[in-house]
Amino acid sequence: MSLHLTIDPEFESKIPPLREEELHQLEENILADGVVINPLIVWNGVIVDGHNRYRILQQHPKIQFTTYEKEFPDRYAAIAWICKNQLGRRNLTPQQFKYLVGQQYEAEKLANQFRGNQYTSLNRSACDQIGHKQKPTRTRLRIAQETQTSEGYVERASAFSRGVDAAEEAVPGIKQEILTGSIKPTEKAVAAIAKAPPEERPALVQQLKSTQTISVQNWKTPWTP
Repeated sequence: MSLHLTIDPEFESKIPPLREEELHQLEENILADGVVINPLIVWNGVIVDGHNRYRILQQHPKIQFTTYEKEFPDRYAAIAWICKNQLGRRNLTPQQFKYLVGQQYEAEKLANQFRGNQYTSLNRSACDQIGHKQKPTRTRLRIAQETQTSEGYVERASAFSRGVDAAEEAVPGIKQEILTGSIKPTEKAVAAIAKAPPEERPALVQQLKSTQTISVQNWKTPWTP
């Protein structure tokens, strides 16, 4: 099957990247099978699941694959699905899990707001009667139940995920370091980056790294009376 699909950078950024050895193993499995067994999930020609497989396919165009078209009302709903899908299928670091929970919550809030605004502009009273707009508290509770966490955890995960994205925008590459656990800044320190003015964020990101370095050095320094 020859089909041109689109990779949306925002969609792909929600998916924890495979380690180099995992990606290599996936490529070997595909080549050995001569076909991509699981279909790529797409929405209007945009990949929502299967980015790694598609990149491998671009290097081996003779490999056969299939797609499955999934419907979403808007891109926020698609992002929420991507996060939820990853939460249910991957071995994740605690940081990756927290990031995905936060991103799912953020996406669902935006989806509800977007749809609510659409309905309100068309018919305000009908929107109120039908209840299209789900309250953030209900969304938070449901996600907490789905992920077996708490509403407080979901709220903190939301702030953490916004901080991770703000840090990545300021200093590309830091997101991978945080989510893989290469550095382990506090949740509060990460969340604070999103609250800071854009011009202050690069310095705050460097503080995350320097704090980590100091911590490691102190751990390695032998205690003396």
